[in-house]
Amino acid sequence: MIDFVKIPEERLKFLKKEKKFLEELQRFSNTKIKLNEEVYLEADDPLKLLRVKEVIKAIGRGFMPTDAMDLLDESYYFLSIDIKSYAGKSRNRLTTLKGRLIGTCGKTKKMIESFTDTKLAIYGKTISIIGRWEDVIMAREAIEMLLLGRMHSTVYKFLEKKR
Repeated sequence: MIDFVKIPEERLKFLKKEKKFLEELQRFSNTKIKLNEEVYLEADDPLKLLRVKEVIKAIGRGFMPTDAMDLLDESYYFLSIDIKSYAGKSRNRLTTLKGRLIGTCGKTKKMIESFTDTKLAIYGKTISIIGRWEDVIMAREAIEMLLLGRMHSTVYKFLEKKR
């Protein structure tokens, strides 16, 4: 079975530099990966192909390869939220929302990651989450609260209760 993934050019360049990671991913998942303008994937098992596709998408959305490898485990999920849908057409609002999600010195992002046991990547116009399903849902709720304008303290209290 053959499939392809289109990822941003700068992330594709990053992936091309990670030859050891690509070799390990191919060996571990029993797939073939070719990098051109898109990432071409080939595998006999459609489930493995889907898992590797998720790993490549996660790298394309800003995750480090070591974090993206978690997606090969069937209990981990990848979710991407479009920040632009909350910002409207304003570029300034998009920047403000990304700032709210990151927080001062990355405090908010780190808090969400630690309380929900997930990994977050804020890249371009999206925020992406990797983790177990229940944890991803809890992180998504906290992120949506921030995107809708709730106070950071309210979100922190929500996370403490949920945990």
